[in-house]
Amino acid sequence: MPNPYRVAVVVGSLRKQAFSLRIGQALAKLAPDALKLEIVTLHDLSFYNQDLEAQAPADWLAFRDKIKSADAVLFVTPEYNRSIPGVLKNAIDVGSRPYGQSAFDKKPAGVVSNSPGAIGAFGANHHLRQCLTFLNMPVLQQPEAYVGGVGDAFNEQGDLVKDSLREFLQKYIDAFAAWVAQQYK
Repeated sequence: MPNPYRVAVVVGSLRKQAFSLRIGQALAKLAPDALKLEIVTLHDLSFYNQDLEAQAPADWLAFRDKIKSADAVLFVTPEYNRSIPGVLKNAIDVGSRPYGQSAFDKKPAGVVSNSPGAIGAFGANHHLRQCLTFLNMPVLQQPEAYVGGVGDAFNEQGDLVKDSLREFLQKYIDAFAAWVAQQYK
């Protein structure tokens, strides 16, 4: 088998016990051998300011390198006010600059949105997809991943205990793996 595709899993939440982080970790465990998922948190990523671009901060350069070294990017995000969290938008801004040198350009992407509520962060999912279109990232269209009712999906240790979610995430990551491979044919 050829080397697995490297996937940066960008977690759009800063909370220590974030559902997005737990979903990203669950996806990493469920991933087929064709993928190697690396969790990318945004805890240390400073705010984007174009004035600093001439001597870009080390945290920006490290983030850009993580994205550049990946073959694909999987975004796992909660929804804040019917959109993506500011920390995720900041990461997109950092990674997409300087203009014309986006670390995201042409990388296959997937979006998994989540919420304790019933609609599974539909608004965040679609706002993120708008950004990814501008970033020239082909996005997996089906299956769509709006994970609602995530509040009881994990135990106190962070293990996925909701069988229906495990089955869904398995189908999603398998489809994502096949789709990423298709992008590189």
